[in-house]
Amino acid sequence: MADRLLNVAEVAERLGTWEESGERFPRRLIEERRIAFVKVGRYVRIRESVVEDYIAANTVQPRRRGAVLRGVAA
Repeated sequence: MADRLLNVAEVAERLGTWEESGERFPRRLIEERRIAFVKVGRYVRIRESVVEDYIAANTVQPRRRGAVLRGVAA
């Protein structure tokens, strides 16, 4: 089955940024070429799998208990 194409507002909803900044955050990701997008005429669309990959790539895993911090700013 084909990947669903999301508009910028749907991406903002999926990323959880809609309430605070509307479409600004996803549009900044697009402008800075930090996320892959598709141009459909004059419209910008982002594949659903790209959004999921972005979330996965930017997910910070918790540290193991007792791990020593060495030069890492939180």
